[in-house]
Amino acid sequence: MEVSPVLDGFAVVLEPTNLLYCLVGVVIGMLVGVLPGLGPAATIAILLPITLGLEAVTAIIMVAGIFYGAQYGGTITSVLLRLPGEASSVVTVFDGHALARQGKAGTALGIAAIGSFVGGTLAIIALSVVAPMVAEFALDFGPPEYTMLALLGILLVATVSNGGMLKALIAAAVGLLLATVGRDGFTSAERFTFDSLSLADGLDFVPIAMGLFGLGEILYTLEERHRAAHAPTKVANVWPSRSDLRQSSGAIGRGGVIGFILGILPGGGAVLASLAAYALEKRRSRTPERFGRGAVEGVAAPETANNAAATSSFIPLLSLGIPANATMAVIFGALLIQGITPGPQLVTEHPELFWGVVNSMYIGNILLLIMSIPLVGLFVRILRIRPTILAPITVLITLIGAYTVNNSVFDIGLVVFFGVLGYLMKKLGFDPGPLVLAFVLGSLLESSLRRSLLLFEGNPGGFLTRPISGTLFALFLAVALVPTARAIWRNRRSDPQRSKEPV
Repeated sequence: MEVSPVLDGFAVVLEPTNLLYCLVGVVIGMLVGVLPGLGPAATIAILLPITLGLEAVTAIIMVAGIFYGAQYGGTITSVLLRLPGEASSVVTVFDGHALARQGKAGTALGIAAIGSFVGGTLAIIALSVVAPMVAEFALDFGPPEYTMLALLGILLVATVSNGGMLKALIAAAVGLLLATVGRDGFTSAERFTFDSLSLADGLDFVPIAMGLFGLGEILYTLEERHRAAHAPTKVANVWPSRSDLRQSSGAIGRGGVIGFILGILPGGGAVLASLAAYALEKRRSRTPERFGRGAVEGVAAPETANNAAATSSFIPLLSLGIPANATMAVIFGALLIQGITPGPQLVTEHPELFWGVVNSMYIGNILLLIMSIPLVGLFVRILRIRPTILAPITVLITLIGAYTVNNSVFDIGLVVFFGVLGYLMKKLGFDPGPLVLAFVLGSLLESSLRRSLLLFEGNPGGFLTRPISGTLFALFLAVALVPTARAIWRNRRSDPQRSKEPV
């Protein structure tokens, strides 16, 4: 790894404008983490129109700050109010709030802040080393390799989706169908346009993301019954003792490794990483009964893991052009809006953006560590704002933002349509993430597949003749068939037991 581009990246980050937007991003991220229901994907989608007026590096620095900043913010309400602001902070509730009830809220928040900082920083260092290596390897990719990679990415997200595999595959199929709307890139024939000029160039990513994640989440959250506001626990003795640090040091190290690995995998992300880290610590402990009753390791491990995962999920996005989760898909869209296509060429063609974004995470993590404790009182007050006041303001900002992208009333209609669709998907148990991911990858999948078939003269067996695409195809089959095989095996094991039951 050359040192010069890395140093140039720090020069980019230290520009006053980029520093300011890094601060803005992490503050917004903390606010998003505190407020239940409005996740980073929805927030970034709502703010996409704002990124149009910014330089590409500045815009991505800000949206990246929102993503990893949200992991910090969710911890505060998990500990103080037993109300996780982010899904990845649910595990922190178990021991974090138990510590707060024992008068150790400061210890829990201090350990969480230190673990988050360490996990994020270790993941950034690993990201700086691994991502360029992956990108260099991916330079050998051609249309067949990108075809299989896009298919594998969609399938991996579908297999670990919250709504179940079948529903996720249906959502992904709808996303692929939406990606075909507009003129055919090879023949210029119009597809699914219904003679509408507004659809001739295809559907824009911005109204789809703003509708599904922004408006859809707001409608769904408003319908749910909100818990009454709890009296926040007083925070004292913020910095943990030496014994607490010594007790949690191993959990922080293991959580960082688990988070980094699971963050790279499509669909893994911060939620899975925090669960896995917590489960590992509980299994390793000689006194597992302490977990859930105020174990410091029960706060340190998941908080370290979710921040490490949030950072490492940038590796497949920046080096391969494959979003690992729904939030990465929205950031992928933000890059496309700026005229930049993430992938292997990003490191060489836009080194200032790649290293600027990566190095901004060092600064962002330091800012989060400094702000995470002093601003606790402010964030708890913000939590008391009634959703009936906050939601209309957010909806208004969303619709105005959608209009300003292309000055199109049609885009507002699309936001409303996809907002209702997103709400119905949430009600019916469908995760909108696979739909957005499939839509983003749809054009890449179609163009790569058709170029590959031209290259192989229409013979699909050509995918197996190339080492990389053949390996990716084998992985695709393994991911597709293993869950099915497990389900069949479980059914066979359960059938004899059922036959023995008295009629």
